[in-house]
Amino acid sequence: MEEIPAAGNNSSEIQLPPGFRFHPSDEELIVHYLKNKVTSNPLPASIIAEIDLYKYNPWELP
Repeated sequence: MEEIPAAGNNSSEIQLPPGFRFHPSDEELIVHYLKNKVTSNPLPASIIAEIDLYKYNPWELP
């Protein structure tokens, strides 16, 4: 079985307090993530992992 890459597996991992809830607004997602993703610009952080969903069964996803 192929290992699924996890987000933040490097030394520059962001330390968040226990119970932190990632809940960006629609505007934040579009302006800071999706707009850069579509235009191939560097993303502000590599917190969101990219995986090919079609390679895994739902129970294998992190």
